[in-house]
Amino acid sequence: MSDPSGGCADPRTAVTEAEVEALVRGICFKTGPPRRLGVEVEWLVHELRDPRLPVSPERLEAVYAALRTVPLRSALTVEPGGQLELSSPPAASLMECVGTVSADLDAVRAVLRRDGLAIVGLGHDPWHAPRRFLRAPRYDAMEACLDRTGPAGRAMMCTSASVQVCLDAGYEEPGPLGHVRRWWLAHQLGAVLVAAFANSPIAGGRPTGWLSTRQLRWAQIGTGRAGGPVLDADPRGAWARHVLDSPVMCVRRDDGPWHVPDGLTFREWTRSPRPPTRDDLDYHATTLFPPVRPRGHLELRMIDAQPGDDGWIVPLAVAAALFDDPEAAETAYRAVKPLAERAHGMPAPHNPLWRDAARVGLADPELREVAAVCFAAALRALPRLGATTEVVDAVGAYRDRHVARGRCPADDSLDELRAAARGAHPLPQRTHGKDTPS
Repeated sequence: MSDPSGGCADPRTAVTEAEVEALVRGICFKTGPPRRLGVEVEWLVHELRDPRLPVSPERLEAVYAALRTVPLRSALTVEPGGQLELSSPPAASLMECVGTVSADLDAVRAVLRRDGLAIVGLGHDPWHAPRRFLRAPRYDAMEACLDRTGPAGRAMMCTSASVQVCLDAGYEEPGPLGHVRRWWLAHQLGAVLVAAFANSPIAGGRPTGWLSTRQLRWAQIGTGRAGGPVLDADPRGAWARHVLDSPVMCVRRDDGPWHVPDGLTFREWTRSPRPPTRDDLDYHATTLFPPVRPRGHLELRMIDAQPGDDGWIVPLAVAAALFDDPEAAETAYRAVKPLAERAHGMPAPHNPLWRDAARVGLADPELREVAAVCFAAALRALPRLGATTEVVDAVGAYRDRHVARGRCPADDSLDELRAAARGAHPLPQRTHGKDTPS
């Protein structure tokens, strides 16, 4: 973790409570003109011939070894359950980001296809129970910690996937692109994005009663691990307090299993006889999973993985337009202001607004109305951001198919499940996009 003064801090140096607050304030909101954009796309990996068949750990190990030999511009990582993730480098424009990740995904799909595998865009695995693929001290400790709140943690680790949009924090000064406004907007507009892109209504082959089961699982983990801070006029201070008052997931050790304390906050750790180091602080911040996470930039972590080969582009384009185009940002800000009352001052995602978004999506009339306004604003803004006709058309088609009808991809999945129950067609057909055998 870098020192806010610009010098390099020794990661082995113990930190006091006051130093933690100063460090967090200094690094988590790096303000300035919004110039860069990024995306992290997660995918479930399934059998190409039938996604309901489990992929053995040995096959996953072999295909990931092959993928690591492929030159990619995006960082390729593997999640605990074997999900694949590509994280783009920071891009100077929307189309640069889209071009980079699209090319990398083409290369990844080609390797997977040769082994009879495919990546599938779903927010939650509808068929398989959580199963750990990665074995490492971090994930052993994470599993032990999250098990204390029930089974949701294992589902999050092993059976979920998302589209995470990364945006610059914004200007220091007030205005549509100021960091205070963008922080607030992310927590209100985030519920609209949950509703509009919900794509995980099924677990264990049955409807869960929620259109975004992935978001439900995150909420079930609890406020300390997966909740955001209380919003106020000082995002830096709010986040610093949240980091200090959140429970420590684990204390790393050189040998043996990592220690998993029960109920110890980072603030309490700084007051102990053996306080944490700056490296411990940096690591602690990576174990907090709020729907909006400041890491110098802002991570929007609430969007379900999307169906089809290119479905991820739509939420990326919509978010980029609504945050980085001043006119669209102002329209979105005004549209979501009434929604804030439904949050009742409670942090996301543990408030009524976010619960309604995850449970019923755009069947909620107010969320549907706000989504329609925001998509219209995004469509007007995208040409100003240099979006190609193909990207604008994709957002427009999504608006017409889903938003205008008060639907989301989860509704399509439920329709397919009901059709499969009647014997009309097999359920797995839609989820593979172009990789689906006819």
